Amino acid sequence: MNKIVTSGKTIEEAVKQGLAKLGTTEDKVTVNVLEQPSRGFLGLIGVKEAKVELTLLSEQESSVPPQGTTPEKHATVFPKEQPEREASPGQDPYEAAASFIKDVGESMDIHVDVEIVHRKDSTVLNISGNDLGVLIGRRGQTLDSLQYLANIIANRYSDSFIRLTLDAENFRERRKKTLEDLAERLAAKVIRTRKEVSLEPMSPQERKVIHSKLQDHPEVKTYSKGDEPNRRVVITLKQSK
Repeated sequence: MNKIVTSGKTIEEAVKQGLAKLGTTEDKVTVNVLEQPSRGFLGLIGVKEAKVELTLLSEQESSVPPQGTTPEKHATVFPKEQPEREASPGQDPYEAAASFIKDVGESMDIHVDVEIVHRKDSTVLNISGNDLGVLIGRRGQTLDSLQYLANIIANRYSDSFIRLTLDAENFRERRKKTLEDLAERLAAKVIRTRKEVSLEPMSPQERKVIHSKLQDHPEVKTYSKGDEPNRRVVITLKQSK
């Protein structure tokens, strides 16, 4: 075996692993860096390790240099850096936000398409593609974070305030239905046990779904308590008149 590909958190770590597997030293190989390490989006998702290719030199190439000279370390070939896409000053704010979402997908090796849908009172960026679960996250938390960042980027290129909603695989509608069903079940529990129920912390948008679903309920009412990001909805009995 005279060639091997290894990975590591850093290039140095990947090289060391390769040298150990080849049973050789630095001065007897050339190193080709296939992929630079990356922390990924927000340092949490899409993290990439460094990947290197080590090739053993021939005996002639790795021979000991004449006395008085300093042996060279292994040659390292780095890949050309790809320029990051940046929105130009005059770029459409919706296109800038869509470009950001695509860049995030690319950082995680996920190809996504973003459809910009303008509605009467809002604009929705619909994300489509494969393996979108990582972009949605647990209960939509990653999607909410992306939505927050997309709004910041879009408003950099807008003279007036705009609000964007990010959706993927119709997640928003499915999540709304899940929350409405949850609200009904917990309302019934409050009526049955005569004790109030506190829900888990939710985003303002999700709390609004719970409040809206139960606002006309004849026997229970809702209110929010706590501070962000731990603010939650409480369902309790209405006081009898």
